[in-house]
Amino acid sequence: MDEAFPFEGKILVSDLQGPVTANDNARELTSAIVENGDRFFQAVRRYERALSSVTRKEGVKPGDTLRLILPFLKAYGATDSSLLRFSRESMRVVPGADKAMRFAQELMSSFIVSTSYEHYMGAACDLIGFPFENTFCTRLSMDMLEMEDWEVETLQNLAREIVRLPLLEVPDGASGVRDLGPDDRLVLRRLDEIFWTEMTDLSSYQLVSQVNPVGGDEKATSVVEICKRMSVPLEDCMYVGDGETDARILQVVKRSGGLAVAFNGNLPALREAEVGVVSDNAIVTSILAELFYRGGRDGALEVLEDWSLEGLRGNGGVHEYLLREFARTFPSGMPTVRRLDKGSLPFIHKESVGMREVVRGYADI
Repeated sequence: MDEAFPFEGKILVSDLQGPVTANDNARELTSAIVENGDRFFQAVRRYERALSSVTRKEGVKPGDTLRLILPFLKAYGATDSSLLRFSRESMRVVPGADKAMRFAQELMSSFIVSTSYEHYMGAACDLIGFPFENTFCTRLSMDMLEMEDWEVETLQNLAREIVRLPLLEVPDGASGVRDLGPDDRLVLRRLDEIFWTEMTDLSSYQLVSQVNPVGGDEKATSVVEICKRMSVPLEDCMYVGDGETDARILQVVKRSGGLAVAFNGNLPALREAEVGVVSDNAIVTSILAELFYRGGRDGALEVLEDWSLEGLRGNGGVHEYLLREFARTFPSGMPTVRRLDKGSLPFIHKESVGMREVVRGYADI
């Protein structure tokens, strides 16, 4: 950029999977190496959600699937080098996201905060040219322990049993175990026995007890720490997220006067964000980042009142070369970008569900 911008000291923070990359790395990794891995991953993820939202087990939070699956990944041969290699070989970047993150770095200090394992984060940073030191992610060493043959066999047998169990069905609005059906209560009880009794004496259980996935609270804490480190108030932070672990920080940023953006967000993210984006290309992030840099939250929201190419040109907040690229990217019409409220939320949610499946290649579990 060859011109001076009037506002300095802004920060952009983005989630990784969803706004930048199209993978569900943990799910894909589990599917690749664990026997019946996709079914196994679905079972554990649904169990984690039941623990965090229904039984509210102490110490369990959204995102903890990433620690619960670790002993099983180890039992099926996962190593640090194999996690890194798989991440590099399977990496899929959301179209336009690499350019969006490079563009953001030209405007303001930029960071990525993700629940993802550090192996996946490192592979993503290498691919899109983003500094790893500007990231927060789940730290993990798979090579920290050795596993004896009997423990490998024990965990593989437990994985096979988990796959054979019916998938938990948690009704909307369920607030306690009594809200679950009889069969689901039995499944929940058996999974409790596996994860919190039978596995606790295994050497690999330290992967469950010591690894702390960067969940919702950790993401919020990380963004607050970033702002303190950069001496920037939260009102000068733009956060882009898409999932349940982003809900808390989207809420914090919105309440602090910053710009909270849900990019193809699921319902928990959309409920807490202020702007909903439905798009198969992340150039929208570039547009919003420049609007935020120039005019802050109010400047970005003002443009949404006339979300059109003509409106963007008339506003003058976006560089012409970016507008030309935007027009080339969407020749048939503008992607959906709207301010979220009770009226727009159902529409944006419906569109986002479909777009998440298009961009990521599968429906949410």
